[in-house]
Amino acid sequence: MQSRVKFGSFLRGIAWGATALFAASAASAQAPEATGQTVITAARYIDVLTGKTVDYPAIFVGADGRITGIADARTVRWGSNVKHIDLGDKTLLPGLIDMHVHLTSLAEVGGYQGLRYTDSFWTVVGVANARKTLDAGFTTVRNVGSADFEDVGLKQAIEGGYIAGPRIIPAGWAIGATGGHCDGGGLPPSMDRKEPSVVDSPEEGRAKVRWLHKYGARVIKICATGGVFSLGDSVGAQQLTLEEMKAIADEAHMLGIKVAAHAHGDDGIKTAILAGIDTIEHCSLASDETIKLAVAHKTWFDMDIYNDDYILATGTANGTEQESLDKEKAIGLAQRQTFQRAVKGGVRMIFGSDAGVYPHGDNGRQFAKMVEWGMTPLQAIRAATMNGAEALGMTSDVGAIAVGRYADIIAVDGDPLADVRQLESVDAVVKGGVLVKGN
Repeated sequence: MQSRVKFGSFLRGIAWGATALFAASAASAQAPEATGQTVITAARYIDVLTGKTVDYPAIFVGADGRITGIADARTVRWGSNVKHIDLGDKTLLPGLIDMHVHLTSLAEVGGYQGLRYTDSFWTVVGVANARKTLDAGFTTVRNVGSADFEDVGLKQAIEGGYIAGPRIIPAGWAIGATGGHCDGGGLPPSMDRKEPSVVDSPEEGRAKVRWLHKYGARVIKICATGGVFSLGDSVGAQQLTLEEMKAIADEAHMLGIKVAAHAHGDDGIKTAILAGIDTIEHCSLASDETIKLAVAHKTWFDMDIYNDDYILATGTANGTEQESLDKEKAIGLAQRQTFQRAVKGGVRMIFGSDAGVYPHGDNGRQFAKMVEWGMTPLQAIRAATMNGAEALGMTSDVGAIAVGRYADIIAVDGDPLADVRQLESVDAVVKGGVLVKGN
């Protein structure tokens, strides 16, 4: 990519010298070296750590894709040997983090329709969904459940440079009890088998965590309660015991990885918190008492409050069973009301869309719902940036535009702090200092 200059006359290429070094130092940023560097400029960026908007950033990126310095673009100059990504009058934000996706699932193929496709079809679908997710501005995702370690394969292909996609924290199979939300149900007894996702004791839970970790899982997903799309169970009923959840959490933490719990019902949410689970997914029916417990334990809530719109709008058209629609109707509004109470109650919140239940690439539509139901735009943005990074244990890598972190950056029109819907249409995406969308 040739050096391009569109930002103003003060950015015309000249040799890097003492003036630039002084200016970078004055901006309280590490002065970057000229050779082999990339510089990213735009009209402004949002510093999610302080909540402030900073004008005229010049963000310097090293060969390893990490930010080496941030300076005032009006006072620094660089030579033609520095690659320049000029994003004009856009607003920059850190690459977004979606903590709950299913890259190898399709919202458009639901229920029994999925049985029409061969097993490898879903991995191929994952390739396309990974690209859509990246183009939507989500440069890091936590994939909380896919069969056959498909998400591990996607992660390896992306890291190897074979396909485009976000940074993936894969779970492999989501695990749960026989007949529960994580058990592939809906088939007659003559076709019964024990799924790789099933555990029925604390000992089986520990062994399953070790097996998943062995083959590439970097987060463990459990199903603590029933779900909307699992047939024959109650959406809020608890499905794993405290002893089972605690064994899974203890084993995962010993291995240095975190645990996410699918949980709609209050009993399952409360039990997961007491078991030491790191993030609770959905949280639809959490009581005020459980919200207080989450605050006390510093447990993260990850609530997918947009997809109710899509599920109810499409009805059975995509193959969704009427039973699942009835469940969604019963909990959709309650989940949004719980979200509102959780925000007011001070629960630590992260951004999770459950993309795959609604179309990939539309992840950003949830921001407006988060604001509608009680967050400020800054809180919603932080949920998908600095909070996500903290919940992942990746604050040295992602979640902010800051020295030392990867140059995962998105560009949008306008001011997302005034209109968070700007995040529904991302104009440019930089991942690791490389422009992967935009021109």
